[in-house]
Amino acid sequence: MVIEATDATGRVPEPAMRALRAALPRIALELQRRLGAGGEARAKIVGDEEMASLHEKHAGVPGTTDVLTFDLREGHAGAHGPSGLMDADIVVCWDEALRESKARGHAPEHEALLYIVHACLHCLGHDDHDDDDAARMHDAENAVLEAAGVGRIFG
Repeated sequence: MVIEATDATGRVPEPAMRALRAALPRIALELQRRLGAGGEARAKIVGDEEMASLHEKHAGVPGTTDVLTFDLREGHAGAHGPSGLMDADIVVCWDEALRESKARGHAPEHEALLYIVHACLHCLGHDDHDDDDAARMHDAENAVLEAAGVGRIFG
C-alpha cells in the first residue's frame, strides 16, 4: 500500500511536511498488516476556503470540515471488495488541523495524519455513524498511529 501527500496550500512548514511524509509509509504498512490494505491513497492538503467549497459541493454541507474521502473504486466495497485494493483521494484541511492540534496539544502534522488514517479506515469498511462504531474507529486510528510511531492522537 502507498499513501502520498501534497501541500496545495503552500503553508505547511517544510519540517512538518517532511515529518508527515516520513510517517506515511509506516502508516501504510500498519494498515496493510492490520487490515490487509493494498493499493494507494493520495492526500491533498488544502485550506478552509477550498475545503468549504468541496464540502458543500460533495456533501451539501456549508462550511469547512477536517477531511473528505473519495473512494474511487467501483462499488466502494471496502478492503474485501472486487479488487482488494484501495484507490482513494483524500482532502485534508490544514486550517482545521492547526485549530484542532492547538486545542489537543500536539503537532498539526500529527492531526493531519489522524485525518488521513481516518479516511483510509473509511475506505477499509470502518464507520463512525453511531457511538459504538465511532469508538471502535477511534481505537483503530490510535492503534495504527501508535504502531507507526506517531503516538495516540485521538482522545
